[in-house]
Amino acid sequence: MRIIVQKFGGTSVASPEVRELALRKIEKARDQGFNPVVVVSAMGRKGAPYATDTLIDIARSAYKYIADRELDQIMCCGEIISAVIMTGMLQAAGMDAVMLTGGMAGIITDEHFTDARILKCDPTKIINLLKQGKVPVVCGFQGMTGENEFTTLGRGGSDTSASALGAALNADIIEIYTDVDGIMTADPRIVENAKILDCISYGEVCQLAHQGAKVIHPRAVEIAMQKNIPLVVKSTFSEAPGTLITNIAKEDTGGSAVIDRVATGVTYLTNIVQVKVHLDDTMGTDASFEVFKTMADNGISVDLINIHPGEIMFTINADHAEKASIKLKRLNYEFEIVEHCAKVSVVGGGMREVPGVMASFIEALSRNKIAILQTVDSHTSISVLVLQSDIGAAVKSLHEKFGLSN
Repeated sequence: MRIIVQKFGGTSVASPEVRELALRKIEKARDQGFNPVVVVSAMGRKGAPYATDTLIDIARSAYKYIADRELDQIMCCGEIISAVIMTGMLQAAGMDAVMLTGGMAGIITDEHFTDARILKCDPTKIINLLKQGKVPVVCGFQGMTGENEFTTLGRGGSDTSASALGAALNADIIEIYTDVDGIMTADPRIVENAKILDCISYGEVCQLAHQGAKVIHPRAVEIAMQKNIPLVVKSTFSEAPGTLITNIAKEDTGGSAVIDRVATGVTYLTNIVQVKVHLDDTMGTDASFEVFKTMADNGISVDLINIHPGEIMFTINADHAEKASIKLKRLNYEFEIVEHCAKVSVVGGGMREVPGVMASFIEALSRNKIAILQTVDSHTSISVLVLQSDIGAAVKSLHEKFGLSN
C-alpha cells in the first residue's frame, strides 16, 4: 500500500475557495495510486474566527494567566473545526473521508501541556481505515495523554503531527502544503532575487529552521529523517514542484546537488538581546556555572555563548530581559544588556572543512560597515549577532557573497 501524508497549513484551509485547491491536491494523489492521510491546521491566522491565536485571546479575555491544561483544551478546537469542514468537503466530492482527532489517530504525548512531546504514534486505526478505502482527515497540532487529555505540540505542531504519522505509517512521502512555492535561499521580503531550492538535506533544513526560517518545523524534519522519508514543501496555490527534503539529492529528482553547495540559505532571528556579564579576577569557572544555572532554573533559554577571562556573553529572547536582569542583580554581578539585536546565519552542509568560509562571511559584513557583536559557528552554519537595524543589509550582503542567487 502506497501511503502519502498531506499536511495543509492554516492558509491552505482558510476559505472554501482555498480548500477546493487542497481537495484537488488530494484527488491528484489518489489518481497517482497513493492512499492519502490528510493532516490539517486551524483555519487562517490571527484575527480569523477559528485561528489558534484567536482562540487563545478568547480564553485569556476571562483570565490572562489561564493554566496551560485549560488552554490546550480550547487550542485543540481550531484543528477540530478545520478537520470536520475538510472531511465534509471530501465527502461532498465523493470520497469516504473520516475525521480523527490527534488522539484518535494514535498520537500519544507526555503531559507537558501547550508544548507536548510525542511518546508514541500507533497507526493501527489509520491503517484499518486505509484498507477500507477511506481517507483519514487528522487534526494536526494535537495529541492525547495516557489519561485521555488533549495536548498540543507547540508552534508548528501540525508539521510534527504529519511527520509522526508518516514515520509510523512508513509513508512513501510527506507533503507539507503552505502559501509559498518551497524553501527559499532567503526571506524574499528582504532579498528580491531569493530563489526556491529544488532540493535540500535534512540537516540543512533543520539548521535553517532553528536559525529562523519558518517554512517547516525542525522537529518534523528530525522525525522524518529517522525513517528517511522524503518531505516536500510546496504551495497549495500553484503547481510548482516545491522543495524536496531528503538525505541526498538524487539525479532523477531534477534537483541541484546539495552536497556541492557551500551555502544553502541565509536566515535570521529578531527580538534578541545580548547579555554581557563582567567577572573580576577572583571569580573562577564557578561564576559561569552559577550564571547559566540561574538562567536555566528560571526558564530562560540562552544562545550564542562565549566565555572569556573576565567576561561571559550570551543572548536571550528580549521577552526574558527583565527577568534575567533581576536574577543577575541578585547574584551581585556587574552586567550590561544590549537591546534590539538580531542573529543572522548562513547555513550550508557544504561548508564543512572548506577554508575561507568565515573570511567571506566577515568580508561581506565589513564591506557594508555592519558591526559584528558576537559570532558562533558549527560544521554547517555561521551565525553573528548584529543590531536589528542592520538585518536587511546583512542578509542581502551575505546572500550575494555566497552566490545564492546564481
